[in-house]
Amino acid sequence: MRRITVVGGGFAGLTAAITAADSGARVTLREAHRTLGGRARTAEGPYRANEGPHAIYSGGPHWAWLKQQGLLGPVVAVPALEATRLRLHLGGQLRRTPPLALLKLARRPAGQAPVGQDFLSWATSQVGEAGARAAAHYTGVALYHHDPGSLSAAFVHARLRRAASLPPEAHFVRGGWGNLIDRMATRARDLGVRIETGDRVSELPTAEGPVIVATSLDAARHLLGESSLRWPSGRSTLVDIALRTRRGDAWVISDLDAPGWIERFTAQDPTLAPAGEQLIQAQLPIGPDESKADGIAHAERLLDLGFPGWRDRLTWRSSSVAEGRTGAVDPPGTTWRDRPAIRRGDGVFLAGDQTAAPGMLAEVSFNSAIEAAALALTSSGLEVAP
Repeated sequence: MRRITVVGGGFAGLTAAITAADSGARVTLREAHRTLGGRARTAEGPYRANEGPHAIYSGGPHWAWLKQQGLLGPVVAVPALEATRLRLHLGGQLRRTPPLALLKLARRPAGQAPVGQDFLSWATSQVGEAGARAAAHYTGVALYHHDPGSLSAAFVHARLRRAASLPPEAHFVRGGWGNLIDRMATRARDLGVRIETGDRVSELPTAEGPVIVATSLDAARHLLGESSLRWPSGRSTLVDIALRTRRGDAWVISDLDAPGWIERFTAQDPTLAPAGEQLIQAQLPIGPDESKADGIAHAERLLDLGFPGWRDRLTWRSSSVAEGRTGAVDPPGTTWRDRPAIRRGDGVFLAGDQTAAPGMLAEVSFNSAIEAAALALTSSGLEVAP
């Protein structure tokens, strides 16, 4: 039997490797870094910050698959008391309730928003410009894009509906996504997957069998030598801080004046920081002409409002820029079907969050990985195990 090679050991790569091995294939997974996880890594040490919020949505296909595989592990939801500490930044002030126009848009049935029109224009025709902008900015938590209103109305509206759903779909892997990656790696090894870390691939081993490239789109473009492997994504400043605990801090600040989201993650998972401290993560989308410092300044303005005296309580801080690492965004007139295809020809298949697969956030990586594994198995004369 020929061997299936998976290049990339993040969530997509591990999903593809487990699917292929569970169906009887011989699989090698090769990861350039010394650790697995990709964007699903969790920082080591007392402050277990993910690379971005990394909520896992219970309505998504990967939730059911992880449960079926026995990999989901302990997950936590937001306690009801903390949910009352959601704050919305609008007109320069914090408020407790969302604008009625935002709720009206979120409750519009799926499929009403057009693919070919930008979200801001369509939403303005439905609820007026002020409500449309607030709704567009609210979706920043699921888009990481500096101008959600400029994207396809159908694309943004689908994410608005899920981000504002009740009860909330968002759950969180206890201890950070790194724990989930560890469980997936153990499962892969138990199925016989040969995992090689610190192994950067410079040439595809297609002579050995099918290859699944489960890397960032930029890395895949260079590895495959295909200049057409491009699709727009977001760009965000990520700010992580730890503070000494104080009663009355906000749980979430959602900026409706400009896209931005700050969340106190220890509200639902106290294990992410030492006792007496709380871990807060912020994602602030920045435009092409903006810098990391602009995003940090945005975060600090919101922290001043929702976390009084935070500078005096600061115990740890980290910041970075996520560029082209926050998933695909679809411009007007396009859908996920227009993104780079999974099947690349000559036994090569693509998986990742900017591929031609449906879903939101990590669901795109998952769906493309399952499809890539199925295609690789078929080319090897095997079928996906039920």
